[in-house]
Amino acid sequence: MNTEKLRREYRTYSGHLLEENVSDDPFEQFEKWFSDAIAAKLDLPDAMTLATATPQGLPSARMVVLRGFDTKGFCFYTDYGSQKGRELAENPNAALVFYWRELDRQVRSTGTVEKMTAAESNAYFASRPLSSQLAVWTERQSLVITGREHLTEGFQRVEQTYSPNTIPRPPHWGGYRLVPTLFEFWQGCPNRLHDRLCYTLQSNRTWEMKRLSP
Repeated sequence: MNTEKLRREYRTYSGHLLEENVSDDPFEQFEKWFSDAIAAKLDLPDAMTLATATPQGLPSARMVVLRGFDTKGFCFYTDYGSQKGRELAENPNAALVFYWRELDRQVRSTGTVEKMTAAESNAYFASRPLSSQLAVWTERQSLVITGREHLTEGFQRVEQTYSPNTIPRPPHWGGYRLVPTLFEFWQGCPNRLHDRLCYTLQSNRTWEMKRLSP
């Protein structure tokens, strides 16, 4: 299949991304852009690509859901035994990408990933819908299964085992936090003259911002 004709022109929806108009703190700048994505009523503004790698450098990537962020980092939850969980256990370096097509905006961040505390994971698990809680007990992510019926039958067994409001968090499931050392904010612009501002964490815990060529 030839995809050469799948082209589109970029527009500058909110003006150019200029140094004098952005925050010196990348977390504050991310919060502004994330709020813009929500205000624009985009589908899944919290969807992000998580890239991990083995100790040998073999990468893998998948979509996950942002489940909170602050100045400590970006939070997500998963099975500790999944492919990403196993890779993070051996190589805690990872990267995130947010892409908001309708706004022609992208944010990427790299850093190290750490497990969240049991208390944080317990609190989030308790906030999930009942079906989501049961699903975590039903499946062990990334394992080979015999068919669809393995999931449906497993879900029914778990549903009979636990009563609502008494489901504990499985020990194999919990939260991770990516602690950024780099942010890049990308704004699509006409003629492919895109704006890219990169924040790098310095040894004194301040952020240095530089403009990158598109």
